[in-house]
Amino acid sequence: MDPKEIKKILLVDDDADLLEQNKLLLESKGFQVITAENSKDGMKLFYKELPDAAILDLMMEQMDSGFILSYKIKKTEHGKKIPVFILTSATYETGYKFSVTTDEEKEWLKCDGILNKPVAVDELIAKIEKFQS
Repeated sequence: MDPKEIKKILLVDDDADLLEQNKLLLESKGFQVITAENSKDGMKLFYKELPDAAILDLMMEQMDSGFILSYKIKKTEHGKKIPVFILTSATYETGYKFSVTTDEEKEWLKCDGILNKPVAVDELIAKIEKFQS
């Protein structure tokens, strides 16, 4: 994939303010961003748009909605080819830090990275670029 090609990002978050904020930040960096406010709509958009990456909130309709959506995406042929990242504030609320640094953790959690909210957009973009290089 040509690094100068505009990449399409699927962004799913039930917090409308954070969704819009992260959308604007990613668009300011040259990405095309499609958004959904729940995992059901997120999955529909995934199939329709076939994005270059997906960024999912962990806690939406259920406490583990992001993990479930990531699992469903990663089970598809297209989903196996793209990075899927989960955003969470769970570390602040629970003190438990999720990680996907090993192949075993990636296999178990079915995502390519977990980022704590608020996310640093440059860190997120670096992770997307690293995955696709």
